[in-house]
Amino acid sequence: MPTTLEGNLIAEGLDVAIVAARWNDAFGQDMLDGAIDALERHGASEASITVVRCPGSFELPQVAHRVAQSFEVDAIVCIGVLIRGETPHFDYIAGESTSGIGGLGLDLDVPVSFGVLTCDTMKQARARSGSKAGNKGEEAAMAAVEMANLYDALDDYDPDRDS
Repeated sequence: MPTTLEGNLIAEGLDVAIVAARWNDAFGQDMLDGAIDALERHGASEASITVVRCPGSFELPQVAHRVAQSFEVDAIVCIGVLIRGETPHFDYIAGESTSGIGGLGLDLDVPVSFGVLTCDTMKQARARSGSKAGNKGEEAAMAAVEMANLYDALDDYDPDRDS
């Protein structure tokens, strides 16, 4: 039987930073609340969660990188909401935010989860920030917890001992 390594959804003992953009905060705050609630329901203490607010989704990768340098955290959750407008600005910000956060996940020693909504309409943003389509902030927080625990499993794995 092959060895399988995976993370679990237990947040107890994890220090998690949530970097949340204020732009479109009517939806972003719901996502932030969902992320905090999910972490606490899975065992994180209030004291183990640090929320860092930044202006918008473009700034998320910059601030998340600084958080990783400044704090000892087990995972970082990035939360933001982008809604398409009449100009290509949306495409530039969505692309930079996505590639920046993705790059951080490769460059840092801690997992960075992506909780940035890229919606065409306010109706889509509402649905994904806590109504019909769930809360994507909660989902990003759970991905961060699972990844933090997976990183621990990978760090602890010894193929000679565990085979």
